Amino acid sequence: MAKRERGVRVVRMSVEQPLWRALTAYRPLTALYAVGLFVADHHHFPRPGVAAGYLAVLVVWTLATLRQVSGAARCSRWFLGADLGLALTGILLTPVADSATRIAAGGPTLPSIWTAGSVLAFALKGGWRWAGFASTLVAVANVVERGAPTRDTLHNVLLVWVASIAIGYVVQVARASEETLARALEIEAATRERERLARDIHDGVLQVLAMVQRRGTALGGEAAELGRMAGEQEVALRTLVSTGVLPAARVSRDEARGALVSTVDEAEGAGGADPDEDPAAAVDVRTLLAPHAGSRVSFAEPGAPVLLPGPAARELAAAAGAALDNVRRHAGEQARAWILVEDEPDEVIVTVRDDGPGIPEGRLVQAEGEGRMGVALSIRGRLRDLGGTAELYSVPGQGTEVELRVPKNGAGR
Repeated sequence: MAKRERGVRVVRMSVEQPLWRALTAYRPLTALYAVGLFVADHHHFPRPGVAAGYLAVLVVWTLATLRQVSGAARCSRWFLGADLGLALTGILLTPVADSATRIAAGGPTLPSIWTAGSVLAFALKGGWRWAGFASTLVAVANVVERGAPTRDTLHNVLLVWVASIAIGYVVQVARASEETLARALEIEAATRERERLARDIHDGVLQVLAMVQRRGTALGGEAAELGRMAGEQEVALRTLVSTGVLPAARVSRDEARGALVSTVDEAEGAGGADPDEDPAAAVDVRTLLAPHAGSRVSFAEPGAPVLLPGPAARELAAAAGAALDNVRRHAGEQARAWILVEDEPDEVIVTVRDDGPGIPEGRLVQAEGEGRMGVALSIRGRLRDLGGTAELYSVPGQGTEVELRVPKNGAGR
């Protein structure tokens, strides 16, 4: 299907839809073929009335259900069961209608090759497992009809088996490819829109915020606080338009302090989940870490979703938050920090680095001895529970780096 959007011609087409169209044409043709075989040899049938009655039902059913095999949405399970049941009935009725001599000589069953269409419908609807199930039932019915497994029976059964399972597998791969392509197109569309917004925002909002920051700093007093907040909002907005994962911060007045403060939505900033969502569902780690970005905290991410099970993602974000708390507590409010997210094939790595004075040798052991377990429990303990590791590197006078690693397999135990 072709559609024109904003001057760009977009073509959308399902890979499996041509297969459904082919099946729609295959079924009536094979039903007519089965009727033709009977008409040509009806005088050899001991009970031609049984065969004629069955084939009449087969033709009516085939024509009445053409809509059901026009697509996966209309092809329901009850239809598949009834369709396969009609094919199996025809196979088992063959010894009743036809002579034992013709059957032993390799004569066709009453539905003949129409049965393959029923099995292929299973393959298109449910993939290779459904195809294997349906073809196995057809194989059993053919062996019962012949009385014993013969070379011709095994040949026909094997052919249906291989063809249906192969088509079912191809359909599964095609569906997975379509989902991947759809996701890539969504990301491309989001990137284009983000770039458009970035241009508009850069020409207006960001320049105003930068001006407010400069004027507020020059005026001093509460205006300086306003300028500082404008600077933080500028950084947050730049991060938002460049990554698309940072929730918008809000500026409000703290009545107790008499100053302007910036806040982020509590559930998002803490890594909380929507109560209506599955807590164990995959979560993009970037959305949990991005709210930490600010004028003194830089955030770098790979530009694509970094997914972990919900509990593991939230624990990893909490450990990174604890590392940033240590930066503010021990390196001072003016220290700069950097958050780096890396998405490796087998693990997710989050690195938190600062430019503070570093940790003197033996200080962590001393803190644990004094009962302060921030690093031991809030950081290393969380990662240990996830099956990951937390490594801390610090050189006095050169800052501190905390490297958090969480494996993707088994994460969230």
